[in-house]
Amino acid sequence: MTPPPAGPRLLRRSLSASLSLALAAAGTAAAVVLAGAPPAQAAAVTAPSPVGISGRGATVPFKEQEAEYAATNGSLIGPDRLYGSLPSEASGRQAVTLDSVGEYVEFTLTAPANAMTFRYSLPDNAAGTGRDASLDLRVNGSSLKSVPVTSKYGWYYGGYPFNNNPGDTDPHHFYDETRTMFGSTLAAGTKIRLQVTSTAASPSFTIDLADFEQVGAPVGKPSGALDVVSDFGADPTGAADSTAKIQAAVDAGRGQGKEVYIPQGTFKVQDHIVVDKVTLRGAGPWYSVLTGRHPTDRSKAVGVYGKYSAQGGSSNVTLKDFAIIGDIRERVDNDQVNAIGGAMSNSVVDNVWMQHTKCGAWMDGPMDDFTIRNSRILDQTADGVNFHYGVTNSTVTNTFVRNTGDDGLAMWAENVPNVKNKFTFNTVILPILANNIVTYGGKDITISDNVMSDTVSNGGGLHIANRYPGVNSGQGTAVSGTHTAARNTLIRTGNNDFNWRFGVGAIWFSGLNEPINGATINITDSEILDSSYAAIHLIEGASNGLHFDNIKIDGAGTYALQIQAPGTASFNKVVATHIAQSNPIHNCVGSGFQITQGTGNSGWYANPPACTGVWPAPVWTNGGVPGGGGGPTDPTDPTDPPDPTDPPEETGNLAQGRPVTETGHADVYGAGNAVDGNADSYWESRNNAFPQSVTVDLGAAKSVGRLVLKLPPAAAWATRTQTIGVTGSTDNSAYNSLKAPAGYTFNPSSGNTATVTLTGTPVRYLRLTFTANTGWPAGQLSELEAYTS
Repeated sequence: MTPPPAGPRLLRRSLSASLSLALAAAGTAAAVVLAGAPPAQAAAVTAPSPVGISGRGATVPFKEQEAEYAATNGSLIGPDRLYGSLPSEASGRQAVTLDSVGEYVEFTLTAPANAMTFRYSLPDNAAGTGRDASLDLRVNGSSLKSVPVTSKYGWYYGGYPFNNNPGDTDPHHFYDETRTMFGSTLAAGTKIRLQVTSTAASPSFTIDLADFEQVGAPVGKPSGALDVVSDFGADPTGAADSTAKIQAAVDAGRGQGKEVYIPQGTFKVQDHIVVDKVTLRGAGPWYSVLTGRHPTDRSKAVGVYGKYSAQGGSSNVTLKDFAIIGDIRERVDNDQVNAIGGAMSNSVVDNVWMQHTKCGAWMDGPMDDFTIRNSRILDQTADGVNFHYGVTNSTVTNTFVRNTGDDGLAMWAENVPNVKNKFTFNTVILPILANNIVTYGGKDITISDNVMSDTVSNGGGLHIANRYPGVNSGQGTAVSGTHTAARNTLIRTGNNDFNWRFGVGAIWFSGLNEPINGATINITDSEILDSSYAAIHLIEGASNGLHFDNIKIDGAGTYALQIQAPGTASFNKVVATHIAQSNPIHNCVGSGFQITQGTGNSGWYANPPACTGVWPAPVWTNGGVPGGGGGPTDPTDPTDPPDPTDPPEETGNLAQGRPVTETGHADVYGAGNAVDGNADSYWESRNNAFPQSVTVDLGAAKSVGRLVLKLPPAAAWATRTQTIGVTGSTDNSAYNSLKAPAGYTFNPSSGNTATVTLTGTPVRYLRLTFTANTGWPAGQLSELEAYTS
């Protein structure tokens, strides 16, 4: 978080319907290797993607592809999570470096697109001011355009609040993003290549990922609206300063009760546009762009602000359909150079793109009923959003946040209570410092249906705490009431704190200012996947009233629970697997931490717990599959003898809700229907195109002894025989036969079900290949159920 003035550094749905270890984007990604293009020099480690998780996180307009799964003749870097390394800040902790003329990364469109955003890194220059270069964008082998790239918005050094001196220690914040339109809509299957044509301006180019989307046409001027160009003379070319003219339009809009329209163009704005009781609307965030910074007073820059509460605050403001792309290259906490700020009650920010500012939105209350929705916040030097003192009944929802310099989404009840605020259905990725989502104090807070991934340093995925100035019960600002954190997915969250050294948990609690007492904190129906250190962590002071219910922990670099402070917590249906340490709990406070166990728990409890003076090095599992051992025994190794610390044998359908890929499908009958637990929905392959296959990722190597295959039970599905072969793999590369192709009859009189008996060979990837069907010229399957016996 970034308090102005200078402040401290801050460090829908059911669980079964959400991702366990899904490769939503990388599902298609799993090896986009093109004919005639050499593969990556090293195979990328499969890592769950935070984008596209069913029912959780932001609904985004793009299809994401990771560079490490694309066709390339560059060099794979990573995986690595250690602070200060280039792959540690990459999505999935892997990327591809291009360092010679002719090297490239080539993606294949999985849906029509007319635009792309790609995330990249260039080396800093010797002065710390950054370097400018370009990459050749090629379509199906032909050059389309040169796309500028730069390192001037990255590369910070030293300790908080950081500097741009390459001679200092601890370089970080390496990546940036740029966007470009193709000029036309390109069809699915089109090959999009980013290629190096010169290394004169930059010795290397690291590509992390690309987001492809179909951008709609510009939104026209609403009837009766005031136009900042035709009515007030603002310059859409960006040559002249338009600050005063846009401000005049906004003031007139308020006075006349009219909307104010920003047409297509790039507008230079060198100070705040102050809004109150007005709608400011653009042609769309790809078309209407506010940008700029004062040429001499660097504390002034583009931003749309409400009046501060001392001035009475603003109200009834709508900001919609435009972008604020700034020019902030350093972190100075006193400077009000945020995209959106001030106080705005009864107001909405909708479909606004915020990039290269200090914070996306730093909101200083008191203020009430403020919403940010359907927006993108990228490449900030500090927080993505911060609700700072006295913000009530306010929400951030359906918003995509990536590469913030501090907390992704934060609430900080400094001196004045924050009450009944919500962060819901957001995707928050790669905060370079501090937490993905946090509330410092506050009453009756909701943090639900979000996806958090890839914390880099000094923070966790989800943090609830009495920390930082002004958070205390004496002022009514401490954690109080009921805090609800429900249906969240956390992937590769938590990380090494370069002060503490023992790591920060994926979900962590702190009573630094005073103990958390009298509040009810419910953590429910959530997944904590591949945590970099502990999954759940208590430190500083005490944290009471914690309740964990229906929690899946799959992979933790150190412990399931890391207890460094007293407290009370109840655990019900908390299941942990793939914990790196043989003893899953670290607790040196003894009975000071009281555990109440309900039913359905496994894999996380030990008595006595571990209490050592040496913190173990983390073991990262990349998707719940141990990559370097999981303690003295490996629960996925069938030759490993039983051990009391091994998790219990899994029961139930191993395939339900798991990531699934296919060779193709007809109409709306995608492969996800075959693992959704609903026998009335089904997958159907393309007609007359045998062989066709469905592949399910079980998340880890598992001994599958029996498959139950189903078609819809309705009598309308006449009896048919399908020829199906079963193969399996541990790495999604080499597949071995588990059952030779054979005919399986599906008869509605007996439930349209067929059973396949297997030998129990451990596999992670389970593939069914269909080569014939007597009832329809395609493969058909409503449910693939996999059982250990």
